[in-house]
Amino acid sequence: MTTLDKIEPASLPPRAADAAPVNRLATELAETLKLSVPLALTQLGQIAMMTTDLAFIGRLGSDTVAAAALGHTVFFVTFTFGMGLVSAVSPLAAQAFGARDPRMVRRALRVGLWAALLIAVPVMLLPFRGEAILLALGQSPTASKLAQQYLFGLAWGILPALWFIAIRGFMSAVNRPEPILWITLAAIPANALLVYPLLYGKWGFPELGLFGAGLATSLVNLGTFLAGLWFTARRRPFRKYHVLGRIWRIDWPLMGKLVVIGAPISMSFLLEYGLFGGAGLLMGLISTTALAAHQIALQIAAILYMVPFGISIAATVRVGHAVGRRDSDAVRRAGYVAIMIGVVFMAVMTLAVILGRFFIAEFFLGERVDATAALTATLLLIGSTFFIADGIQAVAAGALRGMNDTRVPLLLATLSYWLIGFTLAWMLGFRTSLGAGGVWVGLSVGTVVFAILLVLRFRILANRLSQ
Repeated sequence: MTTLDKIEPASLPPRAADAAPVNRLATELAETLKLSVPLALTQLGQIAMMTTDLAFIGRLGSDTVAAAALGHTVFFVTFTFGMGLVSAVSPLAAQAFGARDPRMVRRALRVGLWAALLIAVPVMLLPFRGEAILLALGQSPTASKLAQQYLFGLAWGILPALWFIAIRGFMSAVNRPEPILWITLAAIPANALLVYPLLYGKWGFPELGLFGAGLATSLVNLGTFLAGLWFTARRRPFRKYHVLGRIWRIDWPLMGKLVVIGAPISMSFLLEYGLFGGAGLLMGLISTTALAAHQIALQIAAILYMVPFGISIAATVRVGHAVGRRDSDAVRRAGYVAIMIGVVFMAVMTLAVILGRFFIAEFFLGERVDATAALTATLLLIGSTFFIADGIQAVAAGALRGMNDTRVPLLLATLSYWLIGFTLAWMLGFRTSLGAGGVWVGLSVGTVVFAILLVLRFRILANRLSQ
């Protein structure tokens, strides 16, 4: 018997018959929160690092900030495709964990690491051609050149960042997401200590400008991956899986399954982010005031989204565990409890945004009361339905991934976001007097439709499992 066969009972999920809690909903709630909290805090830590970068870059002037924003857009589109693909590690490993198959858990992580390597090489070509892409999109030569400097530094961090996501999926699947949070919290000050000298040329370092800021981010990504790999290989309970054993062998059959699950996730992410990018273009056609207000309101939405995104990963894991042990009641329970947590959190945060919308506008724009501040407050009010629906769709999509259902959600995203949401945003923004507000109504309607369809899809699949 190998050490892999002797996984500690505490690291394996309880069987449904063994547990039989007095209140299974309460148990599921506790287990989901136990997973969700560190994962959500990890996502907020990522936002904190991005905010730190922006604060340092902002001291170089508005032109540099604009160039960094353009560069980050190119980078994020590139990274999103790889991120969705590697995210498939989580449902594969969770289902294997629920089925008490530690070898498949190990295989899921190893194939994720290989997938990250194979996809990172071609996708890195896009950031290296960022200047040409931005020029083709009509951006100014100066901004495009500065953005390319930033991308030259950022591009090298794509591979370690994807590897870190694969490790996050593995650790979450075995109910141990805490090391990912610890690593991220440590990375926040480390990122600041690297960006500052490389950006400004302090402490004896050369002044590298935006390239230095991008390079610092890549170095932090490398550091977080190495830390995650150390935990995976050396610390309990992860080391019992021997994930580095025969790492040189590619599991092609499982690789194909990962691509089938992960590629639709990537496309769904791109459709969602593309919708908001398209909405930004519409706002730019309306007025600069509309575009500025839109960016502020969208930043608030992005911050709020990080928590449901963390809950969605927990939903993938909990549903995957139940699927692995063939417990249809637990599948329904895990999905609905996660969705409920997302609804409650986003409802509370939405109420806070509604009450504090004028303060939020003042925080970003100063104490002056002008058209941009007023429009920002209006968009945040319109976004009250959008924020809640965005949280529901994120968690419901995560629950569906726990059942390996990613292709139908991709079709539903196309229908909801683009055929309904973007079309309605364009019509209300340019064919009515609503203007910028109409664009956000369109975004809200599309997101609400998507959330409803995903919940219905989960209900259908969960009922099918029970039959």
